[in-house]
Amino acid sequence: MNIITIANRENSKYEVKGRKPLLDELRDQGVDLPYGCKYGGCITCAAKLLEGEVDQRAQVALNNRQINDGYVILCVARAKTDATFEIGVESHDKLYRNPFKDPLQPHELKADIAVPKDY
Repeated sequence: MNIITIANRENSKYEVKGRKPLLDELRDQGVDLPYGCKYGGCITCAAKLLEGEVDQRAQVALNNRQINDGYVILCVARAKTDATFEIGVESHDKLYRNPFKDPLQPHELKADIAVPKDY
């Protein structure tokens, strides 16, 4: 069992088992969270991880910059430890950025995008 704290919701706390994605475990306990695809391909359920560790290997929507800024995709992320999150649009301060004003650098992209494949 792990304790999930939602910092921007009055530090509300929830127990999760880590057997299901955090989106499902939290929604089962009445937490209203947005979601879209439920397979890690969009960023509708993105949240910012402030403390703790999750396994989100199944996500495909985040680039390296977003991951390094602490974002996780709740529909595929599973808690590995107690964790603290910010959820909702107020947590998205660094999730998006204008690619014309501030384009991603190669190290911020996913490896398979940044490095040309040999043909």
